[in-house]
Amino acid sequence: MSQAEQRVAVVTGANRGLGRAIAQGLAESGLHVVVTARAEHAAELVAEDLTNAGLSASAHMLDVTDPASVVRVMADTAYSHGRLDVLVNNAGIAIDRGQLASTADMEKVRATLDANLMGTWRCCTAAVPEMKRNGYGRIVNVTSHMGTFAEMGTGSVAYRVSKVGLNALTCILATELQEQGVLVNAASPGKVDTRLAYGKAEQSPDEAADTFVWLATLPNDGPTGQLFHGRETLPW
Repeated sequence: MSQAEQRVAVVTGANRGLGRAIAQGLAESGLHVVVTARAEHAAELVAEDLTNAGLSASAHMLDVTDPASVVRVMADTAYSHGRLDVLVNNAGIAIDRGQLASTADMEKVRATLDANLMGTWRCCTAAVPEMKRNGYGRIVNVTSHMGTFAEMGTGSVAYRVSKVGLNALTCILATELQEQGVLVNAASPGKVDTRLAYGKAEQSPDEAADTFVWLATLPNDGPTGQLFHGRETLPW
């Protein structure tokens, strides 16, 4: 693929941990990666590391809770590179560890839903028109085992509910876009050694990133509307 045809990916929350590992994996796969973070300097440091390694990357400030910020990064990406092919929704928060539904701090619930569900939703609605214009798109949503009904339990209720909503959004978008060349999937990294880890980590961010890079580079006949962990499907 020539430089003019190079796929372009936006990765949210890509300044550290899993997001950074996904950004690097996509760049190593030949994509140009727009590294985003709430602090522009943090995004620039990662993009600089990637370009110094001979990879294709740039940086952009993004706050997924700010609608104007979301529209700006998607529009700037399409304008600067002529396309937007891949969106990996990694940005998220976990601020209610152990919280119960019956005694929930509703401000924490609101903030969690705004970042984890609405933030992803904003990014999708801003990115999808450009993907549809080119007849190609890959959207990968970072979810969690804690948001599946198969493993639903108590504690961290805002985080769980935000991921349940994200899973539903994944299925709905996949159905809406299945005839538009846009594949939409979700994946749970499991217990990864990051700041958001719940419990003992089982793998490094680099190991966990493999599934997300795979989903972001699926062939046209690849799966859509599914949930994965370690490249294997999981029940919703």
